Amino acid sequence: MLVERAVRTINLEDVLMANSNWTLTRRDLLQAGAGAAIAPLLATGATGPAMASAPLLGASQPTHYRFRLGNFEVTTIYDGAIRIGRVYPIFGNDQFEEDVQNQLKANFLPPDRMMIPFTPVIVNTGTQVVLFDTGNGAPRRASGAGRVAATLASAGFSPDQIDVVVLTHFHPDHIGGLMEGGKPLYANARYITGETEFNFWTPKALGDSGNASMAARSRLVQSNVVPLAEKMTFLKSEGEVVPGIRSIEAFGHTPGHMAFHIESGSNRLLLWGDVTNHYVVSLQQPDWHVSFDMDKEKAVVARKKVLDMVAAEKILATGYHMPFPAVGHVEKKGAGYRWVPVSYQLEL
Repeated sequence: MLVERAVRTINLEDVLMANSNWTLTRRDLLQAGAGAAIAPLLATGATGPAMASAPLLGASQPTHYRFRLGNFEVTTIYDGAIRIGRVYPIFGNDQFEEDVQNQLKANFLPPDRMMIPFTPVIVNTGTQVVLFDTGNGAPRRASGAGRVAATLASAGFSPDQIDVVVLTHFHPDHIGGLMEGGKPLYANARYITGETEFNFWTPKALGDSGNASMAARSRLVQSNVVPLAEKMTFLKSEGEVVPGIRSIEAFGHTPGHMAFHIESGSNRLLLWGDVTNHYVVSLQQPDWHVSFDMDKEKAVVARKKVLDMVAAEKILATGYHMPFPAVGHVEKKGAGYRWVPVSYQLEL
């Protein structure tokens, strides 16, 4: 009896019949039979030269991820990613380099290089299609980003179906995709952004500040945002985008950076934009300064406020620079937080 117990295995029928909601189909049985047929071949341990008829294809990424949020449908769009050959002092620039490297290594990441992904979000409320941020656009296509214009179709959308474009802030990776070939890509859309953000970036004098980075950003705002001003609605610290979507102030990353509550029925999603720019060296260490943040201390305050809320209230979240599909939860862990990406829970 003991020997019999030791060698007993669980077969396909055991698993399927354990749940009365499962139905065993003819296809299931055929697939199971096929698996049984090749098992002896695998067991022989036969070896030989690989005879693949297809070449190695290289890495790949999905183009989009979609799920239901109450009566809304949410789609995250992969705009690509750029490779950066250094992490410090971009992240943790008020820390010791060794501490930043150790934080990365403790999370199985290389200490001296990283990839930064970009993820715009589309929310279909059933009455309006709302796009949050537009990706990098043409300026960064050679670097591996700026894919939204090309991948919208694979996600089931065309640019003329976008009713509302919401801009969390005016950094190039968020406004670069507003124009394509010198023309508005989302020709039928109206635009929504923060009043503080717009007022900071749009004066032409900003381009004469003597700061090369600021001048370049100012020029992009002049070419991509200012021509759309007549179609824009400007939000204060809080305001409604469409029913079920409202803004919250998250200033610091930029002077008027905003995050957004998205709610349908009892279902909630917090879209935080660039409140935190990396799931390890920013989210896990919210006090660390990040070079992308224009007001670093204010950004720390906003980061903790938003992450505390998401963790305490167990709100589903999406962050522009989280690993794709950029949807997950946040867990409080000591003085910091932990990013918990979704698995199958949104598919049930």
